[in-house]
Amino acid sequence: MTLSTSHHIREQFEHCLAVIRLASVEILLLLNVHASEGKDPRWFLEQLDSARLALGGWGAVAKKLNLNDAEMSEFTLQLRLLQQRVPQYESGQDVSENQLIAAMRFVTALEHLRLQQPLLTYSTELAPGSELQQQAHKQVRAIELMLKGLIQQAWPDQVKLNNHLKTLFNADRVRRWLKLGEINDVLSGMMFSELAQMLVDKKEFSRYYASLFSDPSMLTLLVEPRKTLQTFLDDIRQIRNSITVQKTLSSAQIQLLDNYYAQIARPVQRAFEEGRTRVNPAGFMAVDASELHTFWEKAQKMDRVTGGDLFEVRDTIEKPTQRAPRTPEQREQLISGALWGAVGVMVIAIVAGGFWLVTSSKPQPAAVSAAEAAPPQEMRETPSSRETLTRMGVTWDENNFRSAINRNDTRVTQLFLQGGMDWKLSWTEEAMSAGHDDVLELMLRYRQNMVEEKPCRRFINTLSHAMSNGESLTSVRKEYLKAFCTVPAVVKRQQHDLDMATRRAQSQPDATTKKWQSIQSAIYEVIR
Repeated sequence: MTLSTSHHIREQFEHCLAVIRLASVEILLLLNVHASEGKDPRWFLEQLDSARLALGGWGAVAKKLNLNDAEMSEFTLQLRLLQQRVPQYESGQDVSENQLIAAMRFVTALEHLRLQQPLLTYSTELAPGSELQQQAHKQVRAIELMLKGLIQQAWPDQVKLNNHLKTLFNADRVRRWLKLGEINDVLSGMMFSELAQMLVDKKEFSRYYASLFSDPSMLTLLVEPRKTLQTFLDDIRQIRNSITVQKTLSSAQIQLLDNYYAQIARPVQRAFEEGRTRVNPAGFMAVDASELHTFWEKAQKMDRVTGGDLFEVRDTIEKPTQRAPRTPEQREQLISGALWGAVGVMVIAIVAGGFWLVTSSKPQPAAVSAAEAAPPQEMRETPSSRETLTRMGVTWDENNFRSAINRNDTRVTQLFLQGGMDWKLSWTEEAMSAGHDDVLELMLRYRQNMVEEKPCRRFINTLSHAMSNGESLTSVRKEYLKAFCTVPAVVKRQQHDLDMATRRAQSQPDATTKKWQSIQSAIYEVIR
């Protein structure tokens, strides 16, 4: 790291810390914690923990900040990562790239918090007046083409690639990608998150891509390069989503993306120069304005068709029909359960035989016989829902529950629900689009298990995009709206959205504005 580069990194980092200190005072004030000035990240985390104790838990803190449980967890996770990387800092101290990335990630978390809670007004600008929007657009494009190039290099035969994708995902999704994409190019029909998933899946990464990202100085923010790459690509997915809806990126997003691009592209560029790959990141960056505009036009069109790239980049690819392998403990439990079941049957048989011998030699009234025959029935123990799942080879896991929902598996879904598994409204999105009414109606019967706080903003946004892409407001979707979105605050917000859509349709009457007005009106009519 050269002296000028080190100075630049330290300057950016100190700017991030200044933003965090100012924001921390304002956030703590909202949580009834008064501080004259902000200090280091560890101090901020300690003060947040004090607010948690005073308010009665993280749920109360999240409510004050207008965050749901997942957003609150992510916010504190980012802060913990930052304070681990920077336990304390003195001005002029050397700063690593990982420390800078951790600080920038938390600044973007502060931006999200400010959007959720309008009472917060702090500034998160890192470099006013120097936002390089076009450069950011080029970098996201280059990363996407890099992913496609690496996958194509691992699977040069298109037929074998299609078959491999069917194995990893399923045939229906592959057919959908082929329909959406260009002729004989399945990757062009995949969303960014799906391409990223192909790279960071544990088995796929170790088999095809690990050697390309083996640079010991890159992708070291988290415990392993693959996990770091997964985290970076999921953040890039969200930045890409902002670009596809033509939203201006903040300076924090642009600087964070610049650091991500360097961490991802440098190892691949070195591999290209050494002849270990044909993928050339520098070549992807050498694009003129016209070609860049064409790329993002196609991306925006795809975004409108698919309804947006809403699903995070996960740790592994989970095929919907895949059944989780049994662990040794589960196999032992299954065998033990079978043996005890056999013993139970033998005991019941012996008791029933003895009872028959007694009653056959000394007849009793029918009523007495029935009363005495009851205890053997009571000895039979019905296995719990969790035990039934275990015997089926399905672990008690949120991912397996979501997979059952997505594949319309009502039996497994019901066992999870009967066992007390909580669920979130956002988990129904894929089933809604696929028309899996059976499993959706089943989940509605367990609405008390739905624990997502303030789920309707995302649910209505997703539904609106789906309807704009030709999907209908089905009876099941109406039932979900009525069940969860008829609270006054949601109705008021939807009325406002309808008023805004009506004004746009009146000031700029065209097919798009009128269509959007009718969508907002249809949703409002259901929940008002």
